[in-house]
Amino acid sequence: MTSLQSLPLFPLHSALLPGAALSLRVFEARYLDLVRECGRKGSTFGVCLILHGEEVGAPATPAAWGVEARVEDFDVGADGVLVLRLRGGRRFHVLETRVRDNGLVVAEVHWCERDSDDELRPEHALLGILLERILEQAGGEYASAGPAQLDQAAWVGWRLAELLPLQEQQRVLLLEEDNPHQRLDHLLSWIPGFDVPQEEIL
Repeated sequence: MTSLQSLPLFPLHSALLPGAALSLRVFEARYLDLVRECGRKGSTFGVCLILHGEEVGAPATPAAWGVEARVEDFDVGADGVLVLRLRGGRRFHVLETRVRDNGLVVAEVHWCERDSDDELRPEHALLGILLERILEQAGGEYASAGPAQLDQAAWVGWRLAELLPLQEQQRVLLLEEDNPHQRLDHLLSWIPGFDVPQEEIL
């Protein structure tokens, strides 16, 4: 059984996904303290979607599922505000939360199992083709993705969840799902009328 861990949270109005990058402006004292603590200890924090509340001010109520965030890079904007570049890591389930005196939400979390390296199943081949088309048009950091990645069920699912115009609650639903093939089932059901000529699958 995966051990429990105490993890500080940064609740946001957008969900972070495994493997995804996120730019984050940090200016509140509680979060500046958090960043310093993570830098000093080499630790991480969690990002959860806000269910009730705001990103600033009183502590917000986070969703019960989130993703570990690691700081990849940082800069200071023209306005003097710290800007972080985060990368999503492991998924976690929030079991309970408490609020520190400075307003920082800290959760007791259970780490989810890492995704398997399963290949796409035939019924999800259309999703692999869709992602390939999106990457051809969008470019960016995934432009060099090769056949091995585009045939990996978990990777295809997370990248589509990141790039498609989904609702944030839909992304949280995918975070709750341990099975990468069932995540793809969800995605397929959310793209009504999506069709690709059969010869492209063969």
